[in-house]
Amino acid sequence: MENTGIWVAVVIIVFVLGSILGLRVSPREKALGIMREKARKMGLHPRLVAAPDWTKIPLASSNRASMVAYYSVLIPDARLPLMRARVEDQQLKLVHGDEKFNNFPIALKGIYAIDMQANCVGLYWDEEADLKATQLEDIKAYLHALAEL
Repeated sequence: MENTGIWVAVVIIVFVLGSILGLRVSPREKALGIMREKARKMGLHPRLVAAPDWTKIPLASSNRASMVAYYSVLIPDARLPLMRARVEDQQLKLVHGDEKFNNFPIALKGIYAIDMQANCVGLYWDEEADLKATQLEDIKAYLHALAEL
């Protein structure tokens, strides 16, 4: 009987400690949150969206699209044409839009695709490629440069 009380106490302690440790935010999630907050402060609009078919991002499952980060910049006075392009070999490969964007170079890491419409330019990218948020300024500058073409 003496051992039963000890085992019950150990199980309760392990359960409580497991619950407490399970509440901690993982370093990866914390880095993503900090990066997204930094992006908001500098005028980028980060969000998670279902990956569009034209981006050719692999599906999460056979019937469900993958969620991907979409960072965009709003340009209030712009009237931008519709443009969609995938990134292949560090260049834009046009899916739809003006040919001047075809083979346009892109030096950013982890970018899947870029789209432009009305007054918004955005890119779909793998946030895991830059958890330290070193290329946010470059992303913003690149998106503005595309809007000015």
